[in-house]
Amino acid sequence: MTGLLPEGFHDRLPPLADAAAALEARVLGHARLYGYERVDPPLAEFGDALASRLKAGGMRNAVRFVDPVSQRTLAIRPDITAQVGRIAVTRMGHHPRPVRLSYAGPVLKLRASELHPERAMRQMGAELIGLDSVGAVAEIVRVAIEALAAAGLSGIKVDFTLPDLVDTLAAGALDGASLAALRDRLDAKDAGAVAAIDARYLPLIEAAGPFAPAMARLRAIDAGNALASRLDGLAAVADSLGGAAALTLDPTERHGFEYQSWIGFSLFADGVRDEIGRGGAYAIMHEDGREEPAVGFSLYADRILDAGLAMGERRRLFLPLGTPAETGAELRAAGWVTVAALEPDDSPEKQLCTHLLGTDGPRAI
Repeated sequence: MTGLLPEGFHDRLPPLADAAAALEARVLGHARLYGYERVDPPLAEFGDALASRLKAGGMRNAVRFVDPVSQRTLAIRPDITAQVGRIAVTRMGHHPRPVRLSYAGPVLKLRASELHPERAMRQMGAELIGLDSVGAVAEIVRVAIEALAAAGLSGIKVDFTLPDLVDTLAAGALDGASLAALRDRLDAKDAGAVAAIDARYLPLIEAAGPFAPAMARLRAIDAGNALASRLDGLAAVADSLGGAAALTLDPTERHGFEYQSWIGFSLFADGVRDEIGRGGAYAIMHEDGREEPAVGFSLYADRILDAGLAMGERRRLFLPLGTPAETGAELRAAGWVTVAALEPDDSPEKQLCTHLLGTDGPRAI
């Protein structure tokens, strides 16, 4: 027995496993204060049903297998958001809109990237189904910021994007192939390639950075007011946050936002190199073909924990052999984690305790 695991999989040991549970509890606990109630979809479901709800190409990341009971192909979820959408429009289709739901659980990807080699991860988040208005977006962004702060993170930054920006500006002016190439080159910030397609879109690359000056540059570009309503909505969302986070804007960022409609955002925090979450407005498809607006966010718990954040203080109180059971019960009721000696040679050091119960009460070791 070597203890080896497949590539991209890992065990999470104490105290990190406890920290993971505490992180989810703080994030979802704060979302619950805003009315977001938790759902818990299964790890796997029928592959064709999941494929119909995952964003384009999402099933390429899904691990699939044949169910020995139904003989149908099942897929292990690579993302939970699609399952929450399914629940909202089927099992909770009768629920008055908007419906607020939260979730947390493991996801599994068939392949990983070199930058993020993990294949098994934990995802958590919240979705507001039935609206994608300015008010709905403002609420979901605020919930994400406050939930991260409640989990102990600091220096939170929100980077906004407008996923349909290029499509809106280029409506009728470019053919499909040119539009796709323009989107790709703007996303890559390739000024030379953008100029070769249509130099009029070059200012969009420069319209990125701190929120206020970036918005001013975007409004200057939008001479025909094609984006006026989107920019007004984005400004209203930013104003509603009241300085709760640092704000930036990258209007042409589309990588990972193919699923979003008029607005998207990425979340960052001090101490974590990569983004720790992503969200935005999107549409959920009903079985009758009708689309329902929604907005939400997902957080990547592993990136937060691997950076050593949201750990909290580890306090373990050692109870010497013979400590009365009622004493231990009183200490646990007061919030202590107690570890009782079971043998005469047991010690606080062996049990990784930070405190020892003495005659005068707990004391730090």
